[in-house]
Amino acid sequence: MKYYPVNLDINGEKCLVVGGGSVGSRKIKTLLDCGAMVTVISPVVTQKVQNLADNGFIMLKKRSYRTSDIDEKTFLVIGATDNDNLNRLIHKDAEHFNMLCNIADRLEVCNFILPAIVNRGDLIIAVSTSGKSPAFAKKLRQRLEKEYGDEYTEFLKLMGAIREKLLSGEHEPEEHKHLFEEVISKGLIEMIKDGKEDKIDVLLGEIFGKEYRLSSLKKKIE
Repeated sequence: MKYYPVNLDINGEKCLVVGGGSVGSRKIKTLLDCGAMVTVISPVVTQKVQNLADNGFIMLKKRSYRTSDIDEKTFLVIGATDNDNLNRLIHKDAEHFNMLCNIADRLEVCNFILPAIVNRGDLIIAVSTSGKSPAFAKKLRQRLEKEYGDEYTEFLKLMGAIREKLLSGEHEPEEHKHLFEEVISKGLIEMIKDGKEDKIDVLLGEIFGKEYRLSSLKKKIE
């Protein structure tokens, strides 16, 4: 199987998770982080899932799954149960609507799989072994988490603010592509990591102009 890598916009989309155990909890968190409207169906749930429901972050139905729980308004479905017959029923029901469906640890009843993820704000690094070795994907993710620290979150916020300012001056994106490449090659990420704000100001001024200062750009970020 050769998978086609894609990033989905699920902000505001209705997503269904069947299963409220530890696996389901992880799936729910990722969906919520991406802005999904999550409904969870499970007769038994972890305390984390219950807390999310109590605080209004998810809709929780503490009962067994029914075929009618999936309808044409559902964007994607995740099955996170340890009942193989139930998982296959969930897949069959989702398939009826040509819906995105992932069944945890059951490649044969998935039309998409979930990679191991390193998340640093707007930087998302996905690692997939196409289901062949989740353990190795986890190991690679852990290695990448050490290499790509929180400075990348701040770096991308700053790059976004600079890009927005440049575009507001009616610059074409291609005009300043080389400027971004230069600021990266001259060590901006390392300066952010080391907290060298004075050096960042000097670098930004040299490349983009004196009006590009970290203090003013931070206001855009915040």
